[in-house]
Amino acid sequence: MSVTTINKTLKITLKGNLFLPKHSVGLVLFSHGSGSSRLSPRNNYVAEVLQKNGLATLLFDLLTKDEDRIYETQFNIDLLTKRLIEVTEWLHTYVPTKELIKGYFGASTGAAYALKAAAFYGDIIGTVVSRGGRPDLAMKDLSRVTAPTLLLVGGWDHMVIALNESAFEKLKCKRKLETVPETSHLFEEPGKLEDVALRSAKWFITWLSAKK
Repeated sequence: MSVTTINKTLKITLKGNLFLPKHSVGLVLFSHGSGSSRLSPRNNYVAEVLQKNGLATLLFDLLTKDEDRIYETQFNIDLLTKRLIEVTEWLHTYVPTKELIKGYFGASTGAAYALKAAAFYGDIIGTVVSRGGRPDLAMKDLSRVTAPTLLLVGGWDHMVIALNESAFEKLKCKRKLETVPETSHLFEEPGKLEDVALRSAKWFITWLSAKK
């Protein structure tokens, strides 16, 4: 279903696509990277795999169309984190989703917003997965993350591997860093995005089920 979340203070509407299978294990919010949106083909593919494994998903726009035209706003990590927190708050009050344990899937710079929001919420967030992410952009908040965190990086993405290794050392929660062999930053090579999606599904099911 299509949903809209409304920020009453700023009077803005954020568009999203919510999928709610019966008897969901939990709900995964997608935190996409700068310049991307709820229409991201890679995130939509991952979402479909999660849905087939009994997980509810929400892909949504962190910015309005007008905001997304401004380059500086696209990379305003504090603003984007605030939006993710606001949408999570909305899900806590929305009747069909309020009882579901929530997790975050962060891609690229979206991993930073996901981890900062997880640090804000503490044990309320069940788990976090980062796909080719930049957790290093949330470095000062990583020690406060309590949600089990999986960092997935392409084996050929050497610079991002190094950044994830630095972030991994700062995390104090249950955590795992996995490199997907023979693939680049966007996991475009045959079968690699499917690999990421299946690893993510397994991680979400394990940790969201554990919170019930």
